[in-house]
Amino acid sequence: MRPGATTRGVSSRQTERLVGKFDRSLRRTDNLFVERFGEENAAVMRREMLDEFRSLIPEIPYIGGKRNPYSEILVGIAWGLAMYRVVVRHGGNVEDTGELIHWRNRARLGRIPGMIRHGLVRNLFLRQMSRAARRSQARRYPGDWVMEVVNGDGESFDYGLDVTECGALKFLQKQRAEELLPYTGDVDYVMAEAMGYELRRTKPLAWGCDRCDFRISMDGVTSASWPPEFVEQTCGEPQTE
Repeated sequence: MRPGATTRGVSSRQTERLVGKFDRSLRRTDNLFVERFGEENAAVMRREMLDEFRSLIPEIPYIGGKRNPYSEILVGIAWGLAMYRVVVRHGGNVEDTGELIHWRNRARLGRIPGMIRHGLVRNLFLRQMSRAARRSQARRYPGDWVMEVVNGDGESFDYGLDVTECGALKFLQKQRAEELLPYTGDVDYVMAEAMGYELRRTKPLAWGCDRCDFRISMDGVTSASWPPEFVEQTCGEPQTE
């Protein structure tokens, strides 16, 4: 794969492996679709989501493969987009899709034992993000994130990350579905709640701000309620009546 390439060929075996993983994920949260759309419609929608995701796989930008943890995030964004297109096709909207994404991720993270979530997974996750931030400065892949670590003072926050280019936003813009991004961004709070740290963010790129400013306090608490309030859309400025 040459540096700067945007996508790469995916074999039929790789495609079916990715689709199979999505299928297993959908089946584990099948109850959410059944409750919302009914059993018969849910089965039809699951098949359509798999077909939609299959068609999206060649469009997912290559950003380094397994060496880059954000590669998995892009696959997850494609899952969300496949869900969105099918939900709209069946009379739903972006908010309906966002709610499904929210509760699906709550269920997924809830299956991980709390000790693992709050220890190994949390620390591994933060180390991976730090490495990815350093590598992103090379801007090797156009579809990747670009970000830098912000050192915390141990009081106002412990760890920070400023994202100036978002791979998810680039991908969704290309797919003409950027309205989905605030709802996929809600998953950051779901993850923070599950892993046991406080996440603050006041300036997301999803709302046209100049960056996503993640600030993490390891001893804090995050509450990821539904529906999200989206207070970030003011880009850190006070809300007006």
